[in-house]
Amino acid sequence: MLRVMTIDDYDQVYALWRTIKGFGIRSVDDSREGIRRFLKRNPSTSVVAEEDGKIVGAILCGHDGRRGCLYHVCVDPAYRMRGIGKSMVVFAMEALKKEEINKVSLIAFTKNDIGNAFWKEIGWTKRQDLNYYDFTLNEENITAFIQ
Repeated sequence: MLRVMTIDDYDQVYALWRTIKGFGIRSVDDSREGIRRFLKRNPSTSVVAEEDGKIVGAILCGHDGRRGCLYHVCVDPAYRMRGIGKSMVVFAMEALKKEEINKVSLIAFTKNDIGNAFWKEIGWTKRQDLNYYDFTLNEENITAFIQ
């Protein structure tokens, strides 16, 4: 069963994330408070897959009003190859479409062979024409940046 993720799902979702090999979990963004903020801003676009009362898959999905983004897409390894991942992606994309978002992106680690194979198989395009840059905001680097 697929449904919209709520903050009440946090403990099970976080436990699932911790079982996924090669997953990048950040202490601030992926904390209960960080996920609460994300879900408050994006209340209807994140999804969980549930079987027998257990969360077996999850996607954080949100948008900035222009482009949607999928984060932390995962399915419990014992439940893979059953269409759960693809169904969750469709659920998230339909939720974005209801909010008039027409383009969706995601980031997959280059060493995530299983994830990259999944995205290729379901028709996503790997971009070769741009570089992705990241800047982590914290007191130390903000102060250094503005000096």
